[in-house]
Amino acid sequence: MHHLTILTGASRGMGLAMAQQLLQPGALLLCISRQTNTALEQQAHNVGAALLHWPMDLADGAAAAARLHGWLMQQDPATLASATLINNAGVIPPLVPLSESEPAALAQALRVGLEAPMQLSAAFLGATRSWVLPRKVLNISSGLGRRAMASQAAYCAAKAGMDHFTRCVALDEALQANGAKVCSLAPGVIDTDMQRQLRSADAAQFPDLGSFAGLHAQGQLTSPADAARRVLAYLARADFGKDAVGDVRG
Repeated sequence: MHHLTILTGASRGMGLAMAQQLLQPGALLLCISRQTNTALEQQAHNVGAALLHWPMDLADGAAAAARLHGWLMQQDPATLASATLINNAGVIPPLVPLSESEPAALAQALRVGLEAPMQLSAAFLGATRSWVLPRKVLNISSGLGRRAMASQAAYCAAKAGMDHFTRCVALDEALQANGAKVCSLAPGVIDTDMQRQLRSADAAQFPDLGSFAGLHAQGQLTSPADAARRVLAYLARADFGKDAVGDVRG
């Protein structure tokens, strides 16, 4: 019996760390991200896990969702112990006020950060509706979905939308006999490329630059590996889904 996990944004940062930690004996891991990782493939071989990777750009979430739905419809749920979707992928557009933002950059941030998670969640929940096994959807959110920040309108909007659509899905699933457990989870402040992007911004365009630089200087950033462990521990909790919106820190 396999534990199936579908993970987006698995090529770097916390997503890569989650993939590494999910590759346990008997696991079936499907990664959807723009780049493949040969080290993950070798790890899967070494531990006896099954790894699939679809190199896809989630700016076209409709194509990824259609492919996922079709693939899930071909799976035999009798061979699975559980099924989980983790929507982790996200992008930060250029750190400028909305009035100076390029339409294409705004569209990409919203497509990858909000549209694709909704489309993939719909595909996952629809294709597995009849599966009599534990199903979960974990959306990786951010404190910025709950706190506004200048020059971050698109990212904040995507994460706020993620939180709220998760609340809606939780209501949908509560009406089903074997509804999925869902949660939009803030993983804390992590030392990733995204943080480096924030620290390298133009202070004149990004008023909160100092606070992010301070977190780094004071050693208050969580490593991707530690953040992944906290997120996966939250996912494994018996009460996962009790709260549709959560935070690993409390």
